[in-house]
Amino acid sequence: MKIAVLTSGGVDSSVALNLLQKEGHDLTAFYLKIWLEDELSYLGECPWEEDLSYVRKICKQAKIPLDVINMQKEYWDRVVAYTIQEAKAGRTPNPDILCNQQIKFGEFYKKISKSFEKVATGHYANVQKVGRRFVLKKSPDLIKDQTYFLTHLNQKQLSRALFPVGKYTKKEVRKLAKKFKLPNQNRKDSQGICFLGKVPFREFLKHHLGEKQGDFIDEKTGKAVGRHDGYWFYTIGQRYGLKLSGGPWFVVKKDVRKNVVYLAHGYQPKEVLKKEFDVRKLHWILGMPPEIPGQARDDIIGRLTVKIRHGAATHSCRLTIKEGGHGHITLKEPVHGVAPGQFAVFYKGDICLGCGAIA
Repeated sequence: MKIAVLTSGGVDSSVALNLLQKEGHDLTAFYLKIWLEDELSYLGECPWEEDLSYVRKICKQAKIPLDVINMQKEYWDRVVAYTIQEAKAGRTPNPDILCNQQIKFGEFYKKISKSFEKVATGHYANVQKVGRRFVLKKSPDLIKDQTYFLTHLNQKQLSRALFPVGKYTKKEVRKLAKKFKLPNQNRKDSQGICFLGKVPFREFLKHHLGEKQGDFIDEKTGKAVGRHDGYWFYTIGQRYGLKLSGGPWFVVKKDVRKNVVYLAHGYQPKEVLKKEFDVRKLHWILGMPPEIPGQARDDIIGRLTVKIRHGAATHSCRLTIKEGGHGHITLKEPVHGVAPGQFAVFYKGDICLGCGAIA
């Protein structure tokens, strides 16, 4: 096949490229220049030059052509603006989900020739064709599994997506990197938000929203226990970075109008735990309402699992679908840190069904 390979300079996408080359496909590597280095350069060195240097080394070694595409404007319009807007509204954004839907498997599709049958990335996920539809399935490495970040893709996007490392664990991918003698085989995994690189998210928010002094208030007593620099720096369930004595303290609520952040005191206080919550703008990979080929819809909705953040932890739940594409989730056991704005991602076994934004 003729395949476009999105490369980042990391180990996963580099191994993906080499695996596809070993299979004999016609490959072109693409690097998306998305860093906001011009705007945020004063905050520290942006790593895009280092990333691109690794990409060039990988492509030179494999003798595969490389095309660098500038997508900073698309990132700003579709991902960065959303991130700022959500934080200002007091919610917790997830720009990586929007990045995959809007950019890597969205705008990028429009940038390249239709002659590319597939677009490959280094994501830990799998796509399986069942009948005429495409199913998104978990990676065997449940810690590295990235279906959470791919949950907003639709059938058209998924039909063209290819995840060569999806059947491997991270440990196996590292071994393959050594086997292929990749120049980045020992490079550490990137952390943080896609378009920021090494720039801390707090500094990004400070640049766009500034600082505004407000009170930390103990929700139980109603008394102020400290000061903060702006509600947009905090997320529900957050414990670290509060800089308060006599802890632990957990963020449980925010008043956007008054710029107040409410806290609960002690380990796993009941104010932090939730057993029920609403989700808005439900999106289903396979259809609406959620369905899996060969399985009854009522059985699926009644016995789902859900992730409320990226990671291995899933929680048993029941989903009640409401009018207007919204829903209500009832968990079997209460969980910590249900943050408005984050995405609740639904699963049936190892199949990722879709998601909704936590209301």
